[in-house]
Amino acid sequence: MRPDLAVSIDDVEAVRARVADVAVVTPTVPTATLSERVGTQVSLKLESIQPTGSFKVRGAASKIASLDANTAARGVVTASTGNHGRAVAHVARSLGIPATVCVSHNVPPGKVRALRALGCDLAVGGHSQTDGLAAAEALVADRGMTLVHPFDDRAVIAGQGTIGVEIAEQRSDVGTVVVPLSGGGLISGVAVAVKARCPWARVIGVSMERGAVMAASLSAGHPVELDEEPTLADSLQGGIGTDNRYTLAITQALVDDVVLVTEQQIWDAMRFVLHHHRVVLEGGGAVGVAALLAGRLAAPGPVVVVASGANAEDAQIAALAGAADAPPT
Repeated sequence: MRPDLAVSIDDVEAVRARVADVAVVTPTVPTATLSERVGTQVSLKLESIQPTGSFKVRGAASKIASLDANTAARGVVTASTGNHGRAVAHVARSLGIPATVCVSHNVPPGKVRALRALGCDLAVGGHSQTDGLAAAEALVADRGMTLVHPFDDRAVIAGQGTIGVEIAEQRSDVGTVVVPLSGGGLISGVAVAVKARCPWARVIGVSMERGAVMAASLSAGHPVELDEEPTLADSLQGGIGTDNRYTLAITQALVDDVVLVTEQQIWDAMRFVLHHHRVVLEGGGAVGVAALLAGRLAAPGPVVVVASGANAEDAQIAALAGAADAPPT
């Protein structure tokens, strides 16, 4: 592990007990059908079965449970494309801490309903996650709340890294770990853990073609900004921040490759896992499967794909169950 990186395997191990109080240890399940299709052993790391339907509960637990009583009493605030906000609201409610979630008008209605059901204060406004973060930061300044950043926070990254530790324990011979890529909190944490425990393994990030900000930033060598575009992988939308502190550097150092997939490839992957495994994955959670099915990866096996979330919209699930060849418009 490079000593100059902001998060280490020791940081990940230090938060495991904290995360375990809220999140579950998810199984790494072999998939014979996908393995046959791509010609190597493939397993799915089912973060889709977490209490809030996505991996985000790990990072939220790591950050929020670290707060002292006085800080917690002032409440926590975050910005989200849906899944992170749901995780923050869930963890905060379990600990009796006030929570506010700032979302843009782009967040799908099903995810907004799920947030309202958790009883958090919900602020809807703006047209991007960047707008949501600006609103959250204003609440930090005005009310002394603690920002639970969606990705660019050491405690959040360490919490997501517990996924990588579990992969190393469940599949110690892993050759490639395929991870959805957005702001980089997930892949940074997973890469820190996997490279420490299985240093021979490759870590590959997958994002959608539409508005893949981290991929563009990696190519440029510095944070860039892109407009958010409509995509099935809505949970991967949003920028990395022009003042990105941690995730770009960790991703640059530890991630071996990044590939992009089309909307049709994402849809085909969502349909594949539903029909063959009776598993619902949202678009952002299915991009790793999409990359494998589309032949976009040169991935030494065994391969573990992080199936990061299940929070697809009802209309999408209905269309998938009906074997629709293309996503609903």
